[in-house]
Amino acid sequence: MKSGCIAIPVASAVLFLCWITSAAACNKALCASDVSKCLIQELCQCRPIDGNCSCCKECMLCLGTLWDECCDCVGMCNPRNYSDTPPTSKSTVEELQDPIPSLFRALTEGDSHLHWNIVSFPVSEELSYHENLVSFLETLDLAQLQNVSLPENNPHSQLESEKEPLCTVVYFDDCMSIHQCKNSCESMGASKYRWFHNACCECVGPDCIDYGSKVVKCMNCTF
Repeated sequence: MKSGCIAIPVASAVLFLCWITSAAACNKALCASDVSKCLIQELCQCRPIDGNCSCCKECMLCLGTLWDECCDCVGMCNPRNYSDTPPTSKSTVEELQDPIPSLFRALTEGDSHLHWNIVSFPVSEELSYHENLVSFLETLDLAQLQNVSLPENNPHSQLESEKEPLCTVVYFDDCMSIHQCKNSCESMGASKYRWFHNACCECVGPDCIDYGSKVVKCMNCTF
C-alpha cells in the first residue's frame, strides 16, 4: 500500500521536473502552480505540434484564464519571447458589476496602514496612459470632458488642474491570482481592476475614466 501512495508524488515530481527543463521560455513565476496541477491530473499530455490534440480542450479548461500566458509551458502553443515583453508591461482589465463608490472612497481616505498602497493622480494623466487618446476621448460624452483638462503651458490651465478630478487606485502589496484580484477589488467597492501579468493587482476607483495606471506599484510584487 505504501508503494502506491509514494508513486503519485514521485510521478508528479518527474512531470514537474520535465516541464521545468523543456519549457525554458515560459513564464514560470505566473504559471508554475496551475501548470503543475494540470500535469499531475494528466490533462496536458498530448502534443498538438505533432498532430495530436486529443487533450487540448481539457488542458485549456484546466488552465482557465491563464491559457494565453501558460499554454507554451505545457507544449500546447509556440513559445513566446518574454525578454521582449516583460510581464509587468502586460495586463488584463475588466469592469466590475455593481461597484460601491462610497465604500471605495471610505477605504482609501487617509493612511490605511493596511496591505495595500493608495495612489491618486489627475485624470488627464490617466488618459495619457491610453494607447489612442484621441479616439478614446471621442467616445466620451461632453459632460465628462468638461471636467478633464489636459496639461497646457498657461496660467488658466494651472487653475483648471486644481479642480481636476483625481483618479484613485489601490495596489495590493503581495502578488495574487487574477481571481483573487477580482474578488479583492469587488470587496472594496472598486469600479474596475487591472491585473498585471506579473501577478500585481490594481483596483480602480469610481472617479477614474479609463483603467487606472499601467505602472506596477505593488510593494512585494514588482518583477
